[in-house]
Amino acid sequence: MTAVPAPQQWLLAALVVAAAVFDVRTHKIPNALNLAGILAGFTAGLALDGMAGLKRAGLGFALGFGVYFAMYLLRAMGAGDVKLMAAVGSIVGPGNWFALFVFTSVLGGILALGLVIQKGRLSKTLWNVWFLLRDLARLRSPARNPELDVRSEESVKLEHAVSIALGSMAFLYLSTR
Repeated sequence: MTAVPAPQQWLLAALVVAAAVFDVRTHKIPNALNLAGILAGFTAGLALDGMAGLKRAGLGFALGFGVYFAMYLLRAMGAGDVKLMAAVGSIVGPGNWFALFVFTSVLGGILALGLVIQKGRLSKTLWNVWFLLRDLARLRSPARNPELDVRSEESVKLEHAVSIALGSMAFLYLSTR
């Protein structure tokens, strides 16, 4: 992790908190919010570090978009989450994005575990994880199981922007220590 300048810290915090609020209330992250985050990330990179900052924003955008787009294609992530993590990447850059992604994954996993336990779906979820991993190892798409498709009514849903917000806040906290 490298230091993130204060303006970008505030930008990141504002973006992910707003996205989490929208996601909890409406189950969607507005395109206008994601676009504003992307433009702000590129603008801040350019303003704070010139062409090197612009390049860092572009690489962070590409990494965030690429990783989350792969999950979108597997129907494990919504399109708003893809655009939000691309915006986050444009703000923090590729190296910091990966650290933030790890925090988001761990905290999201904890939230998901709590959710499936609360809903009484732990054993079913563990079976579905096995099913997913088995099919991915065989290079087959697991999308034919509606419980593994975020667009299906049968799947257990967790507003991922909340995980992204928590991961971002953990990242900001630890990167300033």
